[in-house]
Amino acid sequence: MAEASQTTRDGIVAAAGELFYAGSIRDISVDRIAAQAGVTKKTVYYHFRSKDELVAAYLDARNRPTLERYRRWAGKGGSMADRIERMFRSLQKAAKSHEWNGCGFTRVAVELADLPGHPALDVARNHKRGFEGWLRQDLADSGYEDAGELSEMLMIILDGAITRMLVHRDPHYAAVAARAARRLLSR
Repeated sequence: MAEASQTTRDGIVAAAGELFYAGSIRDISVDRIAAQAGVTKKTVYYHFRSKDELVAAYLDARNRPTLERYRRWAGKGGSMADRIERMFRSLQKAAKSHEWNGCGFTRVAVELADLPGHPALDVARNHKRGFEGWLRQDLADSGYEDAGELSEMLMIILDGAITRMLVHRDPHYAAVAARAARRLLSR
């Protein structure tokens, strides 16, 4: 019974994720999420006390896969500058897809910026902190003494590139970010 309940919960999160990533969180109703998941609204509220909790669950479910995708894009071979450049080039390829709508964590943070206590903002902050931690650790492991500051700079370059790509619908900004990151990491 618990397994079926978890499967239903996962299905609701997946359905909500598809809708949230494709549109606006505020514009997506619980009714629409229920219909997308093939369950009743009551079932959604059985698993989630509120839509806010569901938004946080959607982001939480995306945390690890997103970080793993960027790690895979960076790869393990070459210098840190090579790896980060590869990551940005992969982002550029992904952004060419019509389904690409940027970073869900950033989009949620922007859309809910006027709701500082929203649980999804905590998930978004934790994701960005974890992503930066991954960069900091890899930079430190690669011998960069200023790994903390460099990881912050790389996050600004990454988030800036994603924002520019969303605003202008132009994946070229990932290539610009790749060059900026290479310059930053060149020794």
